[in-house]
Amino acid sequence: MQSHQSSFQGVWVPLVTPFSGGAVDGGALRRLVRHYAAAGVDGLVVCGSTGEAASLDDAEQLAVLDAVLAEAGGLPVIMGLAGNHQGHVLQRLSAFGTRPLAGILAPAPYYVRAGQEGAAAYFRCLADASRFPLVLYDIPYRTGTTLDTGTLLALAAHPNIAAVKDCGGSLEKTLALIADGRMSVLAGEDLQTLSALCLGGSGMIAAAAHIRPDLFVAMHRAVRAQQLDQARKLFHALAPVIQLAFAEPNPGPLKAQLARQGLLSEALRPPMPAASAALAERMAAAVAGLNRQFPCG
Repeated sequence: MQSHQSSFQGVWVPLVTPFSGGAVDGGALRRLVRHYAAAGVDGLVVCGSTGEAASLDDAEQLAVLDAVLAEAGGLPVIMGLAGNHQGHVLQRLSAFGTRPLAGILAPAPYYVRAGQEGAAAYFRCLADASRFPLVLYDIPYRTGTTLDTGTLLALAAHPNIAAVKDCGGSLEKTLALIADGRMSVLAGEDLQTLSALCLGGSGMIAAAAHIRPDLFVAMHRAVRAQQLDQARKLFHALAPVIQLAFAEPNPGPLKAQLARQGLLSEALRPPMPAASAALAERMAAAVAGLNRQFPCG
């Protein structure tokens, strides 16, 4: 268990999926992987909600994963696995088993609202079947299932459940999971990253870390070094960009900014909309201000 936990620390970027001409843009995807590896992030998450995984078919998801793994070198990669047809989810999990993954990120089965016992049984089934540690994704506003503290603590006893991406919206639950200590707690709400780290969380899966990932890495390292004044300074500088990144549906604002930086085209798959022109301008101005305060290395 401890070896599993030590794998899930620091700054993880839940990669956007670049598109070109309606297809996945493998060249841009590999360019992103190189960019984030050079910035010093601790790992990458493929086919999460930020990666528009719901708009990718099974073959496309595997192609995205393989492109990332081919470029990642020694950088750990977590694969997202969401669904509500348990048999199909298990088939996809089996396909992932031939890849060198650090873990599987799995939310509760969405839409069906299986309740606490149903959700717990689902997670145990995945954990039993997986070659890789499971990272629970507690995100009730996407799944329709709120995972109770007691449910999460019971799941922490499973030897192949190692971490939780915490989007549960409950400080009490976050504190209980950190105090329990059996699972690594990764902040999943970007505005809660600093507070979660200071409370003893192990890291973050932060979509806004697509923008100036080096500063998110510096913030995490500052907390670890007990340099809290510097960590606060970095967080307050990042906060306007974080807020704008979620002012419209994610990942539209992120892709608008990444396109300005020449890393990808702004294309998204319907029904996900592109960011409005007004928000894209505000985001660009906020990033320019951040860059003036903390010049890019």
